[in-house]
Amino acid sequence: MTDTRKTALIVGASRTLGLGLAAEYLRRGWDVIGTVRGSRHTGLHDLAEASGGRLTIESLEMTEPEQISALRDRLAQRTLDLLFVNAAITRGDIPIGEVPTDMFTEVMITNALSPMRVVESFRPLVAPTGTIGIMSSDQGSIALNTEGGQDLYRASKCALNQLMRSYAARNAEDTRTLLLIDPGWVRTELGGPDADLSVEESIPGVAETIEGHRGKPGLRFLDYQGQAVPW
Repeated sequence: MTDTRKTALIVGASRTLGLGLAAEYLRRGWDVIGTVRGSRHTGLHDLAEASGGRLTIESLEMTEPEQISALRDRLAQRTLDLLFVNAAITRGDIPIGEVPTDMFTEVMITNALSPMRVVESFRPLVAPTGTIGIMSSDQGSIALNTEGGQDLYRASKCALNQLMRSYAARNAEDTRTLLLIDPGWVRTELGGPDADLSVEESIPGVAETIEGHRGKPGLRFLDYQGQAVPW
């Protein structure tokens, strides 16, 4: 019998949103490959132990191009139905004029450049009718920035969105679905304790939005409820 289970690669799956997304796709019957940084034990390892072999863990430091290439080579014989890049960082609410240069570089490389390197590198492994997604944020929206704050994080997500638009324009004939996803304001290390949503409230909507757009080519910027986010 042919195995018809789908496969998702989730980059940055060790905790919070990424871990929740891995668990959600396992619940939906998918095989999942999740990446973690380094060799420490994480919640993803606990999830893998209970997955009956459907979740495998790979080590990846996304900011190291040689590690991206090595992982791509290790997975070269796999076909991905979903590639989703979740990893991101913040370094606090600092006015942009006070942000040290090395902090600016670190956040931009992690949140904007590295996800696009992953997308470019892994695109050949994604099925022609598959989906390439990245976790963005409504804080990356220029139109919605009416209050300011979180200057560097906003700028990194805005840069990510712009780079993804350039990628989509450059690959306009691609049949794959391209998604930038805003998960909402979620209670994570990034979102803080006062955020509106729990991971359990956000992630099912994220997965439903991803799956609801499967097979629809082109780039969309959507929230966890499937609504368009202004650029």
